[in-house]
Amino acid sequence: MVELAHIMAGPVCGLMLADLGADVVKVERLPAGDGSRGFVPPDVGGESAAFMMLNRGKRGVALDLRDPEGVEIVRRLLDDADVVIENFRVGTMDTIGLGWETVSDANPRLVYCQITGFGRTGPLAHQGGFDLIAQGYSGLMSITGEGPGRAPVKVGAPITDITAGLLGALGVVSALFQRERTGRGSLVDTSLYEAGVAHTYWQSAIALAGGGSSGPLGSAHPLSAPYQAFRTSDGWINVGASNEATWRRLIDALGRNDLATDPRFSTNADRMGNLEELVDVLSREFASRGTEDWLTTLEVAGVPAGPVASVGEMLEHPHTEAREMVQKVRHARLGTVRSLGVPVKVRESAARGSGDRVEGSHGRGAPVLGEHTREVLLSGGWSAAEVSDLTERGVVVDGGAQNRVR
Repeated sequence: MVELAHIMAGPVCGLMLADLGADVVKVERLPAGDGSRGFVPPDVGGESAAFMMLNRGKRGVALDLRDPEGVEIVRRLLDDADVVIENFRVGTMDTIGLGWETVSDANPRLVYCQITGFGRTGPLAHQGGFDLIAQGYSGLMSITGEGPGRAPVKVGAPITDITAGLLGALGVVSALFQRERTGRGSLVDTSLYEAGVAHTYWQSAIALAGGGSSGPLGSAHPLSAPYQAFRTSDGWINVGASNEATWRRLIDALGRNDLATDPRFSTNADRMGNLEELVDVLSREFASRGTEDWLTTLEVAGVPAGPVASVGEMLEHPHTEAREMVQKVRHARLGTVRSLGVPVKVRESAARGSGDRVEGSHGRGAPVLGEHTREVLLSGGWSAAEVSDLTERGVVVDGGAQNRVR
């Protein structure tokens, strides 16, 4: 699998597939490689923490795509590849001779995954892909924030980049499954725009049903209440009493069974119609005690609730450890570094084997620039002399030998 991708959406796609066991060869452009190598601070020993997060589990090749010989190297790699991932602006790969039509003619079994800002077709297809811009176009920023009249707020994480990568990975595995039946590869086409649109399911349901465009609700839900964050005496707590059963359990836990007969709150429709009054009543109750005290009370009562944790608190939480969502990987220059773990656990059925997990990131950290160039080219049919010649002439970078931990 060849990853001709940079920054985030394409590398997330490659990361997910590497986590599930794929041999992903990341091709970086010279002179500087993936743009996220320059996203510092923070860095670990001079290596970009952002780059290392998204590119673990991959082998790295560095070459000059402005040089026809560099392009020819990629073309030869694609002749034997199962999948290629790219996330350049529409038309870029066609310009250098690596577009879908060209490479699929040479390798009809190739699955070609193209992730762009707005897809291959439509009036916005020519625009580049940036998460902030896609969040605005897709409607996400109109429903994110504290409330009407406040400045627009984007989702804190680059959600369209990440989701586009996940959608790309889903498309790739679907295309590979189809290839098992047909023997032919496919073009997978997704975008940051569509990734953003996909996150508006509830709000689009409201609009398509004639309910108009929803606005920002802070942490609240557009269809049920109470379902949001409340301030406690020492922090914040999320409460998800999103149906009648949990609503009754909540008011019982609060000692406010009088609310069960309050006509403003009798049904979910009533509670949504009187959301401001509901929040005011509940806010006074939650402000009377601390977060941990409330969490204990609500757990006993069977009401979904949880804290508003910081990222640091999440990383140190016992559940994060139990789910192996922080793992140690080996970096060629830095030794052992920590990274986020694999979010999808795949196990064989007990009938077929021991039940051991079959996915994995190979225990390999992100590559230094050109770390596996020589290894990949030698296995691809180039001779040692040819690789040395390409290196001496600056067509490729062989970054492996001098960066290995002794």
